[in-house]
This record gives sequence, C-alpha cells and structure tokens, in this order.
Amino acid sequence: MAKQPIAHLFRLDRDSSSSLQAQLRARIVETIDSGVLPSGLKLPSSRKLAGELGIARNTVSLAYQDLIASGHLISRERSGVYVAHGGHTAKMPAVAGPKSRRVQSAIMRKAPDRVVPNEGLRYPADWRQLPYPFIEGLYDRTLFPIAEWREASRMALAVNEVESWSTDTGEADDELLVEQFRQKILTRRGIAAAADEILVTVGEQQALHLIFELLCGAQSTVGLEDPGEPDIRSLVHERGATVRYFPVGDTGVEIASGLEGIDLFYVSPSRQRPTGVTMPDSERAALLAEAHRNDTLIVEDDFECELGFLADAPPSLKSGDRDERVVYVASLSKVLSPGLRLGFLVGPADFIRAARRLRNLTTRKPSPITQRTAGIFLSLGHYDAMLRNHFGIYERRLIALRDALNHYRPLSIAIPPVTGGTSYWVRGPENLDAEKLRVAAQNSGVLIEPATPYFADGQGRSNMFRLGVTSLDESRIRPGIEALSREMLKLMNAPADAGSPQRLAEDSFPSLPGAQLQRLFSDQRLNYQTVYGEPCIIELFADGSMRGRAGYAQEDRDEGRWWIEGDHWCRQWNEWAYGETGRFLVAREGNRILWLDDDGRRIDEALIAPSRD
Repeated sequence: MAKQPIAHLFRLDRDSSSSLQAQLRARIVETIDSGVLPSGLKLPSSRKLAGELGIARNTVSLAYQDLIASGHLISRERSGVYVAHGGHTAKMPAVAGPKSRRVQSAIMRKAPDRVVPNEGLRYPADWRQLPYPFIEGLYDRTLFPIAEWREASRMALAVNEVESWSTDTGEADDELLVEQFRQKILTRRGIAAAADEILVTVGEQQALHLIFELLCGAQSTVGLEDPGEPDIRSLVHERGATVRYFPVGDTGVEIASGLEGIDLFYVSPSRQRPTGVTMPDSERAALLAEAHRNDTLIVEDDFECELGFLADAPPSLKSGDRDERVVYVASLSKVLSPGLRLGFLVGPADFIRAARRLRNLTTRKPSPITQRTAGIFLSLGHYDAMLRNHFGIYERRLIALRDALNHYRPLSIAIPPVTGGTSYWVRGPENLDAEKLRVAAQNSGVLIEPATPYFADGQGRSNMFRLGVTSLDESRIRPGIEALSREMLKLMNAPADAGSPQRLAEDSFPSLPGAQLQRLFSDQRLNYQTVYGEPCIIELFADGSMRGRAGYAQEDRDEGRWWIEGDHWCRQWNEWAYGETGRFLVAREGNRILWLDDDGRRIDEALIAPSRD
C-alpha cells in the first residue's frame, strides 16, 4: 500500500488565493484526519511527491516540516516521513437518536417570538458575479490596504507585543487603540473624551445592542427615524418599548412634534440611515435644546463619520453636548473593512462601565490581537492615508452615479442633496413599483435596494430605492445606470396587471414642428433643475451656441451648441451629458418646455425664464 501513488489525494488549485504549500498542508491534514492515511504510513519522499504533483521540491519539504512540527507527521532518520501514531481524529461517540418534536418546554416555544425577523435586504450570494451591484455596504475587496494591515499585524505579533495582549484576560480594551480613537477619529468629529468614556465593540451593531439593552425597557418610549434602519426597530421592539416615529426630510429627521415623553431618541444626523441626508447645524442645536427640555437621551449613530467629501463635514451632535445628553456610536467597518468588526461607543464613564460589564457577559471584548493590530495600523498613519484614498475613490464614484442619473433620468426621478457618503436615495414616480424593478433589474445584472423595508409600516413608498457605490468600480456606474434606465422604461411600458389599470407610462405629448423649434429656442433662457435638486440656467443663442450655469452659486459651468434636424431639437455640451449629442422631440405647455423621446414620452423638462426686459 505504501508504494502506491497517493498524489491524487492532494489535488491543488493553482488559481486559489492560498499558496501551494498551504494547500498541500491542508490536503495532508484532511486525509490524515479522515483516516485515509493511517498511522504509520510512509509518505513519498519530497522529491517524488513534488514530481507527481508538478510543484517545487522545496514546497513539499516545507509542508512536511510544518506538519512534523505540528505532530501530524514524524521523521525517522535515514528512513523517511510517516503519518504519526494517533494522527487522525479519534472516533466521535455515536450521536444520540432523534428526539420527539412534540416534547418541548413552554419557555422554548416562546423563544422564536422574542426575536423580530430580519427585514433587511435580500441579495444573491453570488452578487460579485453580477456586473452592476448598486448595493450600499457590500465591500470592494480591492480597497483593503493589504500590505499596510500585514505590516501592522507583523508588528502586533512581535514577542513584546504578544506578551502584552495575549496575557490580558481582563475587560479593559487595548490602550493603544483607545488612544488612537481619541486622537485620530474623535477629535475630527469635535469630541473630547477620556479613555474611560470609550468602549470598543464588536462592530457598531454590538454597540447599539448594549445601549438599548441598558437604556430601553418595556416602560420606555423611544423615538426613531422613519425611514430608518430595520435592525434598530427590532432592537426596540424586542424590549417591548413604545415607539414614536419621526419623519425624515431632505435635511434629516424632523422634530416639529417635539420630544415630550420621549425617553430615548435614536438619530443619524451626519449621514441619515438610509437616505444619506445631513442635518444642518441649526437643526442640530434645536434637537439638543429639545432633548434638554424633555430630559431625552440621544443615541447618535455616526456610521459614515469619515466620509463627508462633497462639503465640509459638520461636527458630530455629540460635540455640542454640554450635559451628557448624547451617547455616540461609530465604527471602522465602513472605511476599513466590515470583516474586522470594530466599532466603539462614547458616553459617561459610569455608563461605559455598565456597558463593559454587559459586554463581558456575552462576547467579552473584541479580539485583543485585532485591537492591537488596528491600534498599530492607526498609529502608523495608515488609516489616514487610506481615508484620503477612499475619499477620492468614493467621491468620484458618487459623482459618477449622480451624473449618470442626471443624464439618463429614468422616468421622473429625484435624489436628495447629500454631502458625501456612498449612496443615493432615489425617489421615482408615484406609481413605480421598486420591488418589480428590483426583480427586472437583477435579471439584467443590476442590483438595487427597494426602500420599503426601511419604513416603519413596511408598506407604501414603494416608488423609492437606494443605490450604493461601495462595491463597484467607477467605470461600471454609467453602464449600470443605463441598464437600469432601460429596465425602468420596459416596466413603464408593460401591460398593466389585473386590477391595476394605470401603467407607469406618462401621457404622450404632441411635438412641435422644426420651424417652430427654431423660433422657440433662439435667444431663449431656460430654468432647469438637476435630479439632485440644484438649479441650472441654460442660455440658448440664435447663432446656435449655448451656455449653462449650474449650482446654487452657479459654480458648475459649460458651453455647447444646439441645432434643429427635421422636427428634432439637438444639443451637445462640451463636458456635460458626457459631451454626447442629445436628440429630442419638443412640446410646450405654457412656459414649460418638454423634451420627448420618439414615442412622445417626456424625458426631461425646463421652464422658460421670465423676460429680463
């Protein structure tokens, strides 16, 4: 038996991210543990096995050495390498027979009702195979700073470092990481916190769980944003609290109804979850004052605290807190990697002590080696460098998404103004069914996220969806939105379902003949609005030139030309609209100009500006 070739047991994948040496070690261990290679079996020499596998002899030698060191193999002088005695896993005891499903304690039967089902997004497991995954939060592996993290990891594994973190069995977090949070992250958010006011958590979600576990009960009344995160609703409902919902507008959550009777108020002011809008300073001050008047504690979720790049990021709500009215939550996951699961919360020292004790009863503290590695990573400046790199990448992606939406303008869509982040909240026509659009778009390789799960009633707002840019390259954004636009138009023109006589298609408009178009557009000034809500002035001159000024300060400018072809109005900007030629039919309703496709459906519109005479 020992003389028979066994190389076929060790199949290696040359396309794998694992090295051939690591794969060979794993294959040998598998065959030993399964009993395929029995104790005492002599293995082929390194030269022979290397020849059979078509790999370097040194690769086999190193694999053998590691397995000898781990006790899986033994080396006998002048004899060879053998499977160690007792090398394979001992036989497991027989599993007890099946139990009757009818026998179950009363308390066990209640368990499933204690946890609210996950209402979040469902996306295919093979989403990376699709060309256009516009799903916020899915991670682009190419952005992870592998070399820099490896450097920090190697330093964390130095002897003196290992002695430091490996022997720490207490509840305290890594001092270096806590200090880096204070210096590198909290100061940028305007927060001054002592070390005993910071708790490191297994991601942001654990931080929120600890907060609601300690501060929320059946007698509590909690204020939540609507739309908001489904997981936050679940945390509150599990504790039997009374919930009041506060609507979210284009400047964040609206508290016109006041916070009277609200014990705990959850808010995401810097980048609202999920719409991405930012609460201005004046409304932040009003929220803090209202919380003070009503003795309301605020939970501030600053989940995208480091991604404000389209405008100066406002300081955190916590930075204006003068009477310990705000508990602050943030995470490294959004910028660094979700897989690291490192978050933190900031609050009064006595609250942090209670949260630390509760954390110790469940998961204990996050992995000490991960904390130390992250602390070293931040201390070497790698986090700041990565952040600058991500700023540029996400800014370009978000602008590319905005420009593609503005160019293709699928149906009558609008997006609220955002100052950064990684997603846009899209409002479609009132009668758009975003769930039907999701299914149709996925068949074309486009993933989108319908908005319905984010609303408290789980209904209505079916015309809204979210598009994110964390998981696809800038070059794929425009073709992805073009494909999405095509699917929206198909859905718009599909026959109506039974009982739903109205299609998405808008009424057709009669177009003007070419002769009228020439007169209409010569020396004309149009007021136009982008899908992201900014004003734009378009001036058309009789000589065929045109000039555009967009933005509230008219800071975005371009020039181009326009002309008439038959009954079509044509235009081409130098830079706007990708510098491509647009060709439209035109209709007029009073002072409204309607640009139409060849089927007479409205694509875009503008208003004729009043005469300046």
